[in-house]
Amino acid sequence: DTFYITKEILMRTHTSPMQARSLEKHDFSKGPLKMISPGVVFRRDTDDPTHSHQFHQIEGIMIDKHITMADLKGTLETMTHKLFGDKFKVRLRPSYFPFTEPSVEADITCMNCGGKGCDVCKGSGWIEVL
Repeated sequence: DTFYITKEILMRTHTSPMQARSLEKHDFSKGPLKMISPGVVFRRDTDDPTHSHQFHQIEGIMIDKHITMADLKGTLETMTHKLFGDKFKVRLRPSYFPFTEPSVEADITCMNCGGKGCDVCKGSGWIEVL
C-alpha cells in the first residue's frame, strides 16, 4: 500500500512514526506524554467515496498513570467539536486496530442531510471523521 519514489524513498503512509520519536525524547519524570501528529499521508488505495490515495490523518498519544477510556472519549469528542463545530452530534464506535487498544472511530452527523440519511452518508445519517 506504499508509493515509492525510488527504492529508498517512499511517501509517508502513516503519521505514527512521530509517536516513536516522542517516546524516545520524553522525560516522564517531568509529567505525562501528550502528543498529536497531524499530516498528509499517501496510500495505494483505489479512490472511491470513502477512500483516497492521499488524505489527512491525525494520531495522538497520551501516556500517564490512571489514563482511562473516559479520557480518550472526552479528548476525541472535544477535538471533533473543535474541528467540525458544535452543531454536529458525535458518535464513537468501538473498533479494532492491531496497533492500538482500546480503539474507536468517530462519526459526526451527516453535513448534507443533518442525520436523516442520504446518498452522501449511504443512508446512515453519519460520516466517519476519525
